[in-house]
Amino acid sequence: MTINELVAVLRLQCIPNIGDVTAKKLIAHCGSPTAVFADKRKQLEKIDGIGTITLRGLQDAKYHKMAEAEAKYVQDNGIALSYYLDEAYPEYLKHCVDGPLLLFKRGNIDLNGRKIISIVGTRKVTSYGIALCERLISDLVPLDPIIVSGYAYGVDICVQKAAIKHGLQTIGCLAHGLNQTYPKAHSKFNTAVEANGGFLTEFWSTSTPEREHFLKRNRIIAGMAEATVVIESAEKGGSLVTADIANSYSREVFAFPGRAQDTYSIGCNNLIKQQKAHMITQAADLVFMLGWELDTTAEKGIQKQLFVSLEKTEKTIYDYLHTQGKQQLDSIALECKIPIFKVSSTLLNMEMKGVVRPLPGKLFEAI
Repeated sequence: MTINELVAVLRLQCIPNIGDVTAKKLIAHCGSPTAVFADKRKQLEKIDGIGTITLRGLQDAKYHKMAEAEAKYVQDNGIALSYYLDEAYPEYLKHCVDGPLLLFKRGNIDLNGRKIISIVGTRKVTSYGIALCERLISDLVPLDPIIVSGYAYGVDICVQKAAIKHGLQTIGCLAHGLNQTYPKAHSKFNTAVEANGGFLTEFWSTSTPEREHFLKRNRIIAGMAEATVVIESAEKGGSLVTADIANSYSREVFAFPGRAQDTYSIGCNNLIKQQKAHMITQAADLVFMLGWELDTTAEKGIQKQLFVSLEKTEKTIYDYLHTQGKQQLDSIALECKIPIFKVSSTLLNMEMKGVVRPLPGKLFEAI
């Protein structure tokens, strides 16, 4: 991207009443960011949704000066960029109509052909949530996914520390410019994150961590990943906003259940109850529902975790299906000598654990 193109893109970013959707519409109509400011007013007026206020902003020289100042900062500090039409721009985010026009990057981010999941949750993570973070990340290691989160207190930093610990790439999506860290206490992790991934933001160096920025940032977390996982959440919270955005993008959402009376499980339980998220209890559930393919080593690692968690009845049914292949419910009950009502409920639990799958004709098979 040339300096003139960068200034034009930044200028579009900072003009009031021009969001990412409108900016992309202008660029598509005119052919390039620089052409937007070269086109005649009469031509721009033909674009649906472009009114007097927007046209006035496009002609205001103060936004050009602001864009020049930020472009100089970007160049002077060697900040990497991802323009929404570039090949290096996050693939999943390209399909979000309101995806950022431009992303600023720092670190060693490599998105090429990688599995990407976002993991979010409460800032007041409990010991239960911390254990879930560690186990989930540990069990996902064989698949080598990129772990995306918001670098905030609680679940965010737990999963990103776990990713670093297990050698997975992790990306922190920030609600402010790259020239600062929020919360400041997390500055001590910056070097490790940049060595194992890095940071992304759409915000300029002049942007501070304000509430509306965090809500806007959440669409990047939801948009750049194949799926979003909620570890823990109270009845209301930013992670539930991220889950809603992921649903609006037609992405998969997963949530870990918790006890009904636990404050920071209410949000997850509600997502599951309202069918806004799939219930998962372990990494294998995520792998199964996303249809991720495993290599031989990875499959053994995941299956080992599954067998450890199987109850006696589940193990009996699994061994039978593994040996005999596809079987109907009646046959399973008869051969395993288990009441049919119990087989039915057990198979449902096993399906949620990702060890069996239902097939047409009331058949079941082991995975």
